[in-house]
Amino acid sequence: MKNKRFLGKVASHAIALFLGVILTFSTVRVMSSKAYTLAPDSTSNNQQINPLALENESVQAQAPVSTTSSSFVAAAVAKTGPAVVRIDTEKTIASQAEPLFEDPFFREFFGDRFGTQIPRERQVRGQGSGFITQKDGIIFTNAHVVSGADRVSVTLKDGREFAGIVKGTDEVTDLAVVKIENPSGDLPIAPLGNSAQVQVGDWAIAVGNPVGLNNTVTLGIISTLTRSSAQVGIPDKRIDFLQTDAAINPGNSGGPLLNERGEVIGINTAIRPDANGIGFAIPIDQAKTITNTLAMGKQVPHPYIGVQMRTMTPELARQNNSNPNSPFALPEVEGVLIVRVLPNTPAEAAGLRLGDVITAIDSQTINDAGQLQSIVDRSGLNKSLQFNIIRGDRPLKLKVVTSQLKNISMTP
Repeated sequence: MKNKRFLGKVASHAIALFLGVILTFSTVRVMSSKAYTLAPDSTSNNQQINPLALENESVQAQAPVSTTSSSFVAAAVAKTGPAVVRIDTEKTIASQAEPLFEDPFFREFFGDRFGTQIPRERQVRGQGSGFITQKDGIIFTNAHVVSGADRVSVTLKDGREFAGIVKGTDEVTDLAVVKIENPSGDLPIAPLGNSAQVQVGDWAIAVGNPVGLNNTVTLGIISTLTRSSAQVGIPDKRIDFLQTDAAINPGNSGGPLLNERGEVIGINTAIRPDANGIGFAIPIDQAKTITNTLAMGKQVPHPYIGVQMRTMTPELARQNNSNPNSPFALPEVEGVLIVRVLPNTPAEAAGLRLGDVITAIDSQTINDAGQLQSIVDRSGLNKSLQFNIIRGDRPLKLKVVTSQLKNISMTP
């Protein structure tokens, strides 16, 4: 009997001890939670537990929110991005009628039921980019973005939309100036840099609206300076491009290429469909030289002589001369080979011929076609240039007077 009473007391003490531990543990747990989740009660001076804070306390402790960025890219885009615009164009193109509908037999048999219903015109829409350079709404873009457009609309990053007027285009350099019609409010301005100071390896930030995706930013470096338009594959242009590996896609055309300080160093204009990571931009210094001319609606003067050409080396000459079917022998020298003389041009008037090799202009040695192009570009209109050439095995000197380039696809 005594043993039973003893065992009962032991059991009672054990149960009490067990309940005490549980209560203590629960109290400690609640007090620990209250240390992180206390929130003031709006109706009393007491403090209550915030259940939402209980669920998110570990996330808040491990991932604090930052409102600032140390990225130079973000800073550059914040500086210039608001001045980058989307340009939408619309133009009417005459479409040819189906030849079958114009056939007299068809029309006699069916009458005009089909022919009169065929639309003779169609609307073509395009899209590109640009950037505002002056408070009065002057915008730089590419000529191929707005050329021939009947209607131009300009949309800013903040959503404002304006009608645009194409003030001038220059197909040779693929540059154009558009002006916002009746601008309202304060317009953001893109700061212009100096492309002459750009070096290979510098940061390059492309901003624009590729494939309809507004306000897109890509990052790369300057890959090469003064890449000629002939090397890029567009010989009818006269541009020494900045080459970059920053992604440039359709719709980026006309948008700015920025340096790390957010200054415009180029105008994105071309891509190579047969290569990845290669894009091209017109140096901003070139755009600066013709801005006023285009803004006034005037034609940009481009001197030319009227030849098509290629760089000549002794190795290429030897390959030509070793071919028994070659129409003529070439001098094994460095220079520029004339492969075509266009009719009614200064070159034809001066007596230049197919197969001539130009070795110097005004006593300056010529080593490649790009160099010759640059000399002609810088010469000015109606400028007399002395060409040293080799024709067969004879050296000659000819005077060539530059003239205004017309709408002819050629170089220079």
